[in-house]
Amino acid sequence: MDVMPGAEPWSADGNDIGILLLHGFSGSPASMKPWGQALAAEGWTVRVPRLPGHGTTWQEANLTTWQDWYGESERQFLELQGRCKHVFLMGLSVGGALSLRLAEVHGDAVTGLALVNPAVSSEDKKLVLLPVLSRLLSSFPGVVNDIAKPGQDEVGYDRLPLKALRSLTEFWKITKADLGKVSQPLVVFHSANDHLIEPSSSEYILEHVSSPDLREVVLQESYHVATLDYDAELIVRDSIAFVRRLSE
Repeated sequence: MDVMPGAEPWSADGNDIGILLLHGFSGSPASMKPWGQALAAEGWTVRVPRLPGHGTTWQEANLTTWQDWYGESERQFLELQGRCKHVFLMGLSVGGALSLRLAEVHGDAVTGLALVNPAVSSEDKKLVLLPVLSRLLSSFPGVVNDIAKPGQDEVGYDRLPLKALRSLTEFWKITKADLGKVSQPLVVFHSANDHLIEPSSSEYILEHVSSPDLREVVLQESYHVATLDYDAELIVRDSIAFVRRLSE
């Protein structure tokens, strides 16, 4: 399957500080690459993988499940763990949920997490009907490029693949059930105006993790894909300071 231009994975080899950046559901590495490049400029080792079923077609996404997305995320994490003294996880939206699950499973092997509009739930009432709808329909109209800043493109799908979405809701349940296992340092960036993920998702994470080193940053100028939006520089600046503090 051909990968859409701009949706290719990206990586940089640097020192023994490793950072894994994970994009969101129906998105692509394009949403994380500028962030990753800024981190790599610090001399760090960076990985921005393309999750299975993403960056190609929404039909292919419907052939994948959360186990595929998590499996690729864990593969990349273990590669970094094998070569780096410190490994940080940074995720956007569902990439945030994948980061949390890695932290739940791998414990102290994760030095810290920086999450942007992390998604572990949705208040969309239609999701209750997913078990039925996913058997009758292949997709719904989706929202791509929820970005206030003009000229930005996350290279995502404008259709929501329903079979994949149903699997995502199953993954959310598993991740939420184990949030108490997340005790690593954590910073959560979330937008005041997000048209895809409600504030309740970030609130739930902040209330249920066990991290004593916990910080919340509200993004006033950005929508959901804040990594490409007006607050991107703030995210980069704060995440660099976060990594420096914890890896000294």
